[in-house]
This record gives sequence, C-alpha cells and structure tokens, in this order.
Amino acid sequence: MNIDMIKNKNYWFSSGYLITFYAAWSLWWSFYAIWLKSKIGLSGEQLGVVYAANSAAAMFFMIFYGIIQDKLQIGKAVVTFQSIMMILIGPFLIYVYEPLLRQDFILGVCIGAPVLSAGFISGSALIDSFIERISRLCNFEFGPARFWGSFGYAAATFVAGISFGIDPHINFWLASGVAAIYFIINLFFKPTQKLSVSNNTQQIIVPKPNIPTISEIFSLFALRKFWLFVVFIIGTFSFYTIYDQQLFPNFYTSFFEKEETGYKIYGYLNSFQVFLEASCMIIAPYFINKLGAKKSLLVAALVMICRIGLSASLDNVYLVSLVKLFHAIEIPLFILAMFKYIVANFDARLSATLYLVGFNISSNLGVIVLSKPVGKLFDNHGYSSTFYILASIVLIISCIAIFTLSDNKQANNQ
Repeated sequence: MNIDMIKNKNYWFSSGYLITFYAAWSLWWSFYAIWLKSKIGLSGEQLGVVYAANSAAAMFFMIFYGIIQDKLQIGKAVVTFQSIMMILIGPFLIYVYEPLLRQDFILGVCIGAPVLSAGFISGSALIDSFIERISRLCNFEFGPARFWGSFGYAAATFVAGISFGIDPHINFWLASGVAAIYFIINLFFKPTQKLSVSNNTQQIIVPKPNIPTISEIFSLFALRKFWLFVVFIIGTFSFYTIYDQQLFPNFYTSFFEKEETGYKIYGYLNSFQVFLEASCMIIAPYFINKLGAKKSLLVAALVMICRIGLSASLDNVYLVSLVKLFHAIEIPLFILAMFKYIVANFDARLSATLYLVGFNISSNLGVIVLSKPVGKLFDNHGYSSTFYILASIVLIISCIAIFTLSDNKQANNQ
C-alpha cells in the first residue's frame, strides 16, 4: 500500500464496501447449511433442492446485474437495490424463510432463492466487479481493497461461530446490522477520479465513462476468445471448486477418529486460511503486474494442480493441512489475474458482464453439470484416484490454455 493509495478516499470507501459486505455475508452464510440441517431439520435431498434453487436464481441475477451494471458503469442504482435486500436478510430469514421451510418447503425455496441471491449469493460478484471498476478509474489496486473483504469474512466467521451456539437468530440480526452500515457507505460514497484546481479552489471531477450499448454487451457472446476463456474457467476453476467444496472437507475430517474433532480443526484451519488469503490479496497484484494476466492465471492453475495432486498422494494430516493453505495463494492469484485478463483482452466497459457471466455463471454451470459425474467417480474409485483424475484434467486444460488464452496487453473488442 503506497502513500497515494492511503490518501485516496475512493480506496477507503471501496474497502468499506467490501469489509461490510463480506462480514454480513459470513454472519449467516458460513453456518447456513448447518442451520438448515440441524435447526430446520431438512434432509440431505432437501438440502440439495435448496442449493440447486439458490444457484439457479443466482445465475439469473448475475446476468441481470452484469448487464445493468455495465450500462451504469459507476452508477450505484444496482448496488443500492442489493444493499436494501441485504438489510432485509435478518427479518426475512427469521419471520418468512424459516416458517415457510417448516410448513411449505417448496414455497419457501421458491421465495428464498431470489431473495438470498439478490442480496448476497450474486451480490458478491456484483460488488467485486463494481469495486474493481472503481479501482481502475480512481487509481488504486483492487487487491489491497479486496483484502478487507477477506478479512471481514474471516473475522465475522469467528463471531458467527460463538453466536450461532447461543441462537442462530443473533447471527441473522447481526447480518442485517452490518448490512445497514454497507447501505450508509453506499449512500455517502461518490466516486471521484481526480482533483482540478480552478480559481484557487479544488473541484471534484466525476468521471463520465463511455457507456456501452446493449448490442455491444451482447456482442461478447460472438467472440471466439470469450468462449475459449469460458472453457478455461470450466476446465480449471469448476473442477477445483468441486474438489474443494464437495470432496476435500470429508477427505480432511476422515483423518480424525472423532468426526467432531475433525470438524473443529477444519474450522480453525479454514479461518486461518481466509486470513492468509486476505494477506495474499495485497501481495498478488505486484506479482500479476510483473508476470502478466495470462501467465498469472496459468500459475494459479498450477497451484490448483499441485493441491489436488498432493492430496491424492499424502497420508499425513499435517501435510494435508499445509496443502489446504495453497488455497490462500490460488484464490487471490486467480481472481485478481482474471480481472486483469478481462481488462487487457476485452472491452473494459464490459467488465461486469464478463466477470458475472464469463466467470461466475460459467464456473457455477460447470459445477452443476460436473458434480454428479465426479461424485460417481468417487463412489467407484475413492479419494486418491478421483483426485489424480481431477488434477490430470486441470493439467490438460491448462496446457491447452497456453495456446488459447490471449496475450493482448490492452483492451480491444476483436
């Protein structure tokens, strides 16, 4: 963090957005599955229905948010709508969602999915893309600002763990309270690009970017390199997400004789990993700026391959714990390099659409389509063989990406 960034009020407002959003999200989301199963009493099949519905609603809002935000550029209308939905999370979960899930499960799922997605599940991609655009216009690195998001999530997870044991409703009210702070930040924040001096007074100049047309936004889907980018995302990040979320937690806890001990240690390790991830958010931009976006994405994929492959070959819980921390390197490197790649190889005005559609929806679709086949692969062959196969697939896609990802250094629309 240089002195110019520290003096840049846009950086601090942006950091305020991120720390409050991710803290509010963590307060209810980090124990969402546990709440649904242990407190509401949903079965495993019902949990699957809830998550599938949430993912479907999230994809809709990602498309909506991406296209509208690209039209608004630094306009705050969509973020304001999102902030209102965030404030409603506490009373909604307590007085609407919970009773409906108990009394009319399908109706609860149908009503809950769009509300949760509008405020948080899709909102995370919206706020990341919004702040990344602000960082480019207002001369600061996105990584150091995103650090505060990871820090907020990790810190709130500690609080959530304590309050959840007392009463989950405390978490929900805390989430709404932090969301109110997010709303206030959004209310007062006015992005400014530079200061000009006129008649011995400083006048704030608000940037007026060239707004893309709807046809320009949809023209992305006709670009060959857009689809090559999507293939890379699905072939690397989607498989890695399945490994990290669907397989690794149970794999890790299998090292412990008592499941409760495994869950507790995994929770501690996960919190430490998020704090480490936050620190890497500050360091990663300097690495990416020197190496370039394409090479940084490939290095991030190499970290994925190493983590998956080593998990297949290690049988020591301490070494497996160390490998788990690779995630703190991979995520900042991949996410930040992806933004750099988007700006360098596509029209920068369309960054929200590219991030929400090109990355988030592609990776989510990949997870939805690939989860069941990977699950069957595990049922038939176990952890080790499944991990080796996943690592091999990511390696093959990464090797192909050496030739298919673009090296362009400036935004263009070809």
